[in-house]
Amino acid sequence: MSETVRVGIIGGGLMGREAASAFGRWFALTDVPIQAELVAVADVSEAAREWFRRVPSVRHLVSDYRELLALPEVDVVYAAVPHNLHLDVYLDTLAAGKDLLAEKPFGIDLHTATMIAEAAKASGRFVRCSSEFPYMPGAQAVVSEVKKGGLGRLLEVRSCFWHSSDLDATKPANWKRQSATCGEIGVMGDLGMHVAHLPLRLGFVPRRVYAQLQKGYPERPDGKGGTAACDTWDNALLHLDFSHDGADVPMRWETKRLAPGETNTWSIEVLGTEGGACYSTKEPKTFWRFKGGKQQGWERVDLGFGSVFATITGGIFEPGFPDVLQQMWAAFLTERSGLLGDRFGCATPDEALMSHRVFDAALRSNASGRAEVV
Repeated sequence: MSETVRVGIIGGGLMGREAASAFGRWFALTDVPIQAELVAVADVSEAAREWFRRVPSVRHLVSDYRELLALPEVDVVYAAVPHNLHLDVYLDTLAAGKDLLAEKPFGIDLHTATMIAEAAKASGRFVRCSSEFPYMPGAQAVVSEVKKGGLGRLLEVRSCFWHSSDLDATKPANWKRQSATCGEIGVMGDLGMHVAHLPLRLGFVPRRVYAQLQKGYPERPDGKGGTAACDTWDNALLHLDFSHDGADVPMRWETKRLAPGETNTWSIEVLGTEGGACYSTKEPKTFWRFKGGKQQGWERVDLGFGSVFATITGGIFEPGFPDVLQQMWAAFLTERSGLLGDRFGCATPDEALMSHRVFDAALRSNASGRAEVV
């Protein structure tokens, strides 16, 4: 008999609806001994709440998230709210005795991230941070290639997440374009956990960072006929180093809202003297493996639909974002039940906190013009 875990969502926007879709397709998973059921949604917007009336399992739609937290039938909370709300919502969730899948960046800044991580540890609740892209089959192929060894001396690591929609000056401003709600870290908070998760899980822990931060348009339409100031960082190039087998290795984390031609491109590359591995969502089925030696070359591998958790989907098909989001949820609920084994788990509070330490050092570096210790 499978366990049923009842989920409540705080924040019924884009990611809340994606989570509802993942639960609605839960039957597609064939080796997950947990049944996810969405039972409650909290959002201050009536229109956002109304969308969830189409979900048969939802029994509670409330405007105040505290009402959701008071429901005894909610076991797990998924919180997808602006960064300035993370501290209060996350701490209230833990105080209510609920387990938590928190959206990145796990607080608006390093101080709040530290408070959240400490509260999570003290509460004893199961807490993880959202990060979907490592569940792409190609990303898992990179993880496997690195773990099995044979790359020789590591030469370089690069992890990137690029968007291009902010190149459109007519795109209306939203909370992610203002430091008061997104945080001074800007794009690093918006996209940074996605580039940090996999390197940190592989043990590539940064020691220093030299940051190059860029801002785009200083104002945008506000959607009401006027304009709104935009003061967040839109592009961040973080030049890092870490120690591996006694040697210093350069690493670069790139998060961009202004990347010409890139709709939603996530990539990871690990290069060594004897081998390497590379994957980009631009080619979702393709994994590149480098082989060294006297005759060097790149081998292209067509992966198909090879997921961490088995599904009904045929191996000849390519994966997409809804698929890896569901895989992340499967990992969260399976690990929560103590059944993850050696499969890839969600980003931990410690990993989220380390990403904030990097972003904080990046702000200091950009201000000083020097590399700063993480």
